[in-house]
Amino acid sequence: MMQQIYPAPAHDFRYELNKDFQFAAAHYVPHDEAGACRNLHGHTYFANITVAGDELNDSGFLVNFQLIKSLIHNRFDHTILNNDALFSEDTSERFPTTEVVARIIWEVVQKELDDTPNKPKCLQVYLRETPTSYVVYRPKKGDFL
Repeated sequence: MMQQIYPAPAHDFRYELNKDFQFAAAHYVPHDEAGACRNLHGHTYFANITVAGDELNDSGFLVNFQLIKSLIHNRFDHTILNNDALFSEDTSERFPTTEVVARIIWEVVQKELDDTPNKPKCLQVYLRETPTSYVVYRPKKGDFL
C-alpha cells in the first residue's frame, strides 16, 4: 500500500493508532444543488480512522485494528448508503454527502469505543471520495460522552 500522510489532530493522549481501509458504496444526494450527484453513482471510498487514548485493554491494544475496519466495512461495503437507517432523505444533516458519511463513520466508531473499558476516543475520520476530493471530520470536545 502506498504511504499516505494525513492531517494530524492535536491531543495529549499516550497512544494514537490509525487504521486505513477502503469500501465501495453507491449513493445519491437528494438535493437540487447536488447537480449530477442527485443520480445514483458509486465510489471506492478510502478511510483513515484515528483513535487515541491513555489506557490499553486487557489484550494490550488501544483497540483492535480489525474491529475498526469491521464496524465500517461490514456495514457499508457494496451498499447504497441512502438505504442505511443512519442516513435520511428528509434532513440535510443526514444526506450521504462525503461530509456526513465521515461524521456517521465517527458516530459508529465512537459508539463502539464508548462501550470499552479503556474508553479510547476517535479523534479524526479522513474520508477520500475521489483521487482529488476528501473530507476530514474531527469531533468537538462536547461530542464525547
